[in-house]
Amino acid sequence: MIKIEIPGREAIEIEHIVLDYNGTIAVDGQLIAGAAERIRELSKLARVYVLTADTYGTVQAQCAGLGAEIRTFPRANAADCKEEIARSFGGKAACIGNGFNDIKMFDIAELAIAVMDGEGVCAALISHADVLVRSAEEGLDLLLKPDRLRATLRT
Repeated sequence: MIKIEIPGREAIEIEHIVLDYNGTIAVDGQLIAGAAERIRELSKLARVYVLTADTYGTVQAQCAGLGAEIRTFPRANAADCKEEIARSFGGKAACIGNGFNDIKMFDIAELAIAVMDGEGVCAALISHADVLVRSAEEGLDLLLKPDRLRATLRT
C-alpha cells in the first residue's frame, strides 16, 4: 500500500493502481521509455492493472514481466468498462489516464492523474483529475515519490 500524507487533508491510501494503456503509458501501442521499470517498482507497493481495448494488439508482449494485471475490454463502451473495473476495487485506487473514456474511472478514484504526453490529453478529463502531468513517467513517479504530491494537493 502507498500512503500519502497531505497537509490539511485526510491521508490518501492506494492499494490499486489503474493505468490506461494507449495514450498514457504507451504511444502507438508501444510502452514508453521509462514506464516498465516504474511499473515494476509500483507492483511491489500495490496491485497494478493495465486497462486497454488493445487497439494495436501489443499489450501482452509490451507488458510481460511487469507484475501488472492486464484487463482488456471491447472498444465500445470503454468508459463503462473502465469504471466498472475501478469500482470493483472498492476505493483506494489511483487512476492514471489521458482520454475521454477515463472520466468515469477518475470520478471514483482516490487519486486521479491525467497525463498529457505523445497522444495529448482530453480537455474534458482535466477537470476530473487531481493532478495533471506532462508524461506518464511523471505520473508514475508521483506514486513512487509521494512527497511530490504533498505540495501539489495540500490545502
